[in-house]
Parts: sequence; structure tokens; C-alpha cells
Amino acid sequence: MRVRVCFHDQCFDGACSAALFTRFYQASVNPQARFDYSGLAHRAGQLFEDSLFVGDENAIVDFKYSSSDRLTWWFDHHHSEHFRRDQSGRKFFDAEFRSCTKFIAHIGQTKFGFESRGLEELIRWADIIDGAQYSDPKTAVEMRDPAMQLSLVIEGARTKDFVAGLIPKLATLPLSEVAALPEIRRSFDELHVRHLKAMEVIRARVELKQGVAYFDLSDQGTEGFNKFIPYYLFPAAVYTVAVSSSPERAKVGVGSNPWNPTPKTVNLASICERYGGGGHAKVAAISLPPGDSVRAREIGRQIAAELREALKAQGARDAAPA
Repeated sequence: MRVRVCFHDQCFDGACSAALFTRFYQASVNPQARFDYSGLAHRAGQLFEDSLFVGDENAIVDFKYSSSDRLTWWFDHHHSEHFRRDQSGRKFFDAEFRSCTKFIAHIGQTKFGFESRGLEELIRWADIIDGAQYSDPKTAVEMRDPAMQLSLVIEGARTKDFVAGLIPKLATLPLSEVAALPEIRRSFDELHVRHLKAMEVIRARVELKQGVAYFDLSDQGTEGFNKFIPYYLFPAAVYTVAVSSSPERAKVGVGSNPWNPTPKTVNLASICERYGGGGHAKVAAISLPPGDSVRAREIGRQIAAELREALKAQGARDAAPA
């Protein structure tokens, strides 16, 4: 039995979801199954080619739904208007979960009796990282924990199938042992230098107005930067709007500051869906064709203006006499 697991590439939760699904499948479905992994990246006009689903069974974790009749398993927790409920009992969606990894653990336990012993650390950190549940900005930005170091390496990977090759290790080893692997240490050291440089570039470029931080990194040639840097540097930011680009796409990323006490009343996924994107209520994104940075900047400015107006109206309501 060959199982193809498609996962959100260059994403800590995506990699952990694939690792947890592997253990779940081995324990609850077929212990003799062989696995291969295929990373998926968001891009404009996303379509799934049938050639992607080459396993005897095929799974997608932490990524949008495909209507292909070759898809056997699906787990996701992102806001979606396109999930088609079927009768297989093997496709699951719940936007209330902060991480797909924890969602898979929940479904595995409640519907299949799967016990995720030995994976508690992986589940906990996937939930912290994907749900931005850090205790403070330092934890998110200073990269002291093995899980944070792995997240930097996974998000910054540029070698094809690098993350796919890491998944079996995540499924079997403690995070500290995976982070200590020589190839991981080398990658972390290189990427940490870039991380520090990105902090200085963002510090210089942020336009913080009325609680919204807007910045444009589209000339940097990469979309891979720690999304919590703006909140570490600018605690007054309630929302951020970041424009970036890579060879795969131009991107508008929209986020909210988990440490700023201002209520976050705007659903960012709903805003991004109007432009063909999506995500979570607290963090979302829009993908445009590669090189379309002009349009990305235009959309980014529009969203920043909309968020500023929302905060202004919210402030006016809060200030109004009862």
C-alpha cells in the first residue's frame, strides 16, 4: 500500500500535520503502508493536477480541498467556502482549530481511537506556532526553542523536497533531536543571519499609522520572514499588511498582533477572500501571479486603509456614551 501525503510546504504546521497523519495511518489504518510526501504551495489560480494523486490512497493535510475522486483523506482548519462534504468519513474540516496538527490528533482520537503518545511536544508546538499562541514576542522572534529553530528552517527551505525529507524524522524523533541534526544546524545558522537582516529591513520600512503597520518587501526576492517581527519591533501595531514576492508568487500577507490588547473585530480571511485569497480570521493572505508586485502593493494599500477605518470606527464606538 502506497500512501501519498500532500502537505502545506515550508510550513511548520504543514510538516507536523504530515508527520502526525503518518503515525495515525500506521496505527489506525495500515501499519505496512509506505509513504511519500509532496509539498504544496499557494499560488494564484490554484488547481490540482491528477498526476499529484499517484498513491493507492492520497491525503491532503493543512491545505485547501480538492474535488478529485483520487483524494482519499483530507484534514484542514483554514476558513473555506469550498469544502464539499462527502460520505467517505475520511475528510474533515474545522476552522475552530488553530493548527491542523492538533485537529488531526483530535479526529484520530475521537473517531478512530488513535493515541498520539510520544507526539505531545510536536502537537503542542504546532498549535503554538500556527495559532500564534506565544507567551510573548521574544519567544516568537528570538528563536531560542528547538521548535522555533525548526520552524525557521522549514519556512526558509529552498531545496526541493527538503521538508518532505524531514517529515519521517518529525514522526519519530523529539524536536530537540531533529533540530540538532547537522543539516538542520547548518540551515538554521544561515537563515538566522537572514532573519536578523530582515528585522532591520522591516524596522526601516514599516509605516505605522492608526494601529496598522504596512511594509513592502517585494524588492527582497523572498516572502520568507518571521511574521511576528513587526509586533516585536512595533508593539502598538494592531494589524500588519506586508507585500512580498518570490519566484512563485507575489503575496499580500495580513495579520493581527496577539499581544496588543485592542479587540480584533475584523475577519482577515473574509477580506482576503474578496481578492481571491483566504486563511484564518486572525491571519490571511492573497497570492498573485509572479511579478505582479504592482497589483500586490495596490491591494495591500487598500487593505491597510480598510483596517485603519475599521479601527477608527471601533474607537469611535468604544468612546461613544452608553
